[in-house]
Amino acid sequence: MRYRGRFAPSPTGALHFGSLTAALASYVAARQAGGDWLVRIEDVDRQRTVPGSAEAIIAMLRAFGFQWTESVASPIVRQSERTPLYTKALTQLLQSGAAYECSCSRAEIAAVAGTQTADGDEARYPGWCRAGVRDPTRPRAIRLRTPPGIVAFDDDMQGVVAIDVAEQVGDFVIRRRDGFFAYQLAVVVDDADQRITHVVRGADLLTSTPRQILLQRALGLPTPRYAHVPLATDANGVKLSKSAGAAAIDTDHPAVQLWRVLSFLRQNPPPELRESELTTIWTWAFEHFDPAALRGVSTQEVAVQA
Repeated sequence: MRYRGRFAPSPTGALHFGSLTAALASYVAARQAGGDWLVRIEDVDRQRTVPGSAEAIIAMLRAFGFQWTESVASPIVRQSERTPLYTKALTQLLQSGAAYECSCSRAEIAAVAGTQTADGDEARYPGWCRAGVRDPTRPRAIRLRTPPGIVAFDDDMQGVVAIDVAEQVGDFVIRRRDGFFAYQLAVVVDDADQRITHVVRGADLLTSTPRQILLQRALGLPTPRYAHVPLATDANGVKLSKSAGAAAIDTDHPAVQLWRVLSFLRQNPPPELRESELTTIWTWAFEHFDPAALRGVSTQEVAVQA
């Protein structure tokens, strides 16, 4: 199959260094493979969406020289416009018995579990509503019924990753109690619908991948190849993210920023590239980028200064 990659930012603020790292790594991989590279706006959580940030992200990508596959028949996808697809997948999971309704709140679960999942999104669910909704009068989420056993995949940068989702996470939410679809379901449906063959993204989503594989299996969808690049952190080890107040990318000096990303990804770009034209630094990246330089590297690394 033709290589199809994607970059899928959430419009919760401007792009920062960590976002640019994931974008560059996925873009270069697609270009080296002679394939397609798509941009998708992941605004399924509309409560967190910052007005105008999607347009700002797209403009910034253009300013940095990114070129994605787009046409009238294949525009930039926005999750907020794809509710019918998610509803269809959810109906399939409910009808097959792979998912069920749940009236339990996060506070109730956390009070009993006392721990968080590996990515901190929710405490492990003990399965109280598996045999039937405990309180039908309350708003209900929908959870995937996770089978026991290890879910393993061979990540192109991190090696073999193996997680027992049932043991560590339990039955996880695929539609929230407020009616919004969860990221895990939306991203699986989108990747399949867009025929994505390779997913290159940040290592903060490494532990989400086994959950997505379980959803792919339950829906009868293909599983892409995955590669998770190290997270960019500050000197104190804090992830550079919008929620942590990371500074927006300096668009006045795009070549400098791309050079920083290439250096962070251990590609050893020549110093003179910092002052080069965008076409020059992109040509160098397409010719020299080597994913093998990241194999075995820690999932978190301190960001490179200009």
